[in-house]
Amino acid sequence: MYNLPYHKEENEQVINEFVARYPFAFLAGSDSENKPVATQVPVFIEEKEGRKILRGHIMRNTDHHKAFLHNENVLVVFTGHHTYVSATWYSNPDTASTWNYMSVHIKGIIRFLDNAALEDVLRKTSLHFENYNHQSPTVFDNLSAEFKRRVMNAIVAFEIEIKEMDTVFKLSQDRDAKSYESIKEHLKQQGEDGKVIAAEMEKRTKKVFPDDEY
Repeated sequence: MYNLPYHKEENEQVINEFVARYPFAFLAGSDSENKPVATQVPVFIEEKEGRKILRGHIMRNTDHHKAFLHNENVLVVFTGHHTYVSATWYSNPDTASTWNYMSVHIKGIIRFLDNAALEDVLRKTSLHFENYNHQSPTVFDNLSAEFKRRVMNAIVAFEIEIKEMDTVFKLSQDRDAKSYESIKEHLKQQGEDGKVIAAEMEKRTKKVFPDDEY
């Protein structure tokens, strides 16, 4: 991860909202032979006894499940919209083009949980992606007992104790005001990724360029 202070997001609420908005994360670790393993799963940040944790579920007996049983240290990466930024948009184009993006990296200790916790995870996950429609036939509580039994035998819930959290919200904060405005305007003409990044830059304009400088 690029460790540049002007690309950091320090606001805890903004970080929590980002994780909640982009819950489909990369979950990575290493196996008994120190080979990397990874999977992508929905993971949710929660409060437990005054500390933050992540909870989710994966299939049993996969390479990553076995690896996490062997090595409990994991990395979870949440990523959002991202977009190319052309140097032709800068006030001085004699520099490198780049990429704007937002990312949260969490390092922690993974522990696997019992079936009661698995029910909680499946209930939360299904409700979240069904827009909290409790009447949806696919939310956990509305599934048949037989189906739930078969599904739950194949998966396992986990909890990750958060040890470190870092961020990169690379949104052209290191550019001059003229370039910053130009980048925003060009991105507004792009597709969804560009428009979302432009909106994020707009939110931060006053912080990046205080009133007496902008």
